[in-house]
Amino acid sequence: MPLTATTRRALVCVVDDDLSMREALPSLLVTFGFAAQAFESAEELLASSQLGEADCLVLDVAMPGMTGPELQKELQSRGDLTPIVFITAHCEQDMASRLVAQGAVACLCKPFSDTALLAAVTSALAAN
Repeated sequence: MPLTATTRRALVCVVDDDLSMREALPSLLVTFGFAAQAFESAEELLASSQLGEADCLVLDVAMPGMTGPELQKELQSRGDLTPIVFITAHCEQDMASRLVAQGAVACLCKPFSDTALLAAVTSALAAN
């Protein structure tokens, strides 16, 4: 379906302390047809009005301050069930399985392909 002035694009919020990821991922998500917003930290996302508008979150696992999994627990405690896709440079099968068991849609290992990100976000939005 073509986008019209009244069609709202799904908003994907990216939280990653790595500047290159915060710049690259939103640009990629926009090319896929989503709206995207980047945040440097979990705390920055929590303080943002964008959190209530987000249709999907892409969270780095390891960040200074509140980690991605800690943010997931905080959101769950607030009753916020926005679907989450985790991304990590430290890929461990046990961790990825645990995050999915705790409610994440996927856990992608950096570097991941454009198609893997698109599939994970599309799956997250379908689950929402």
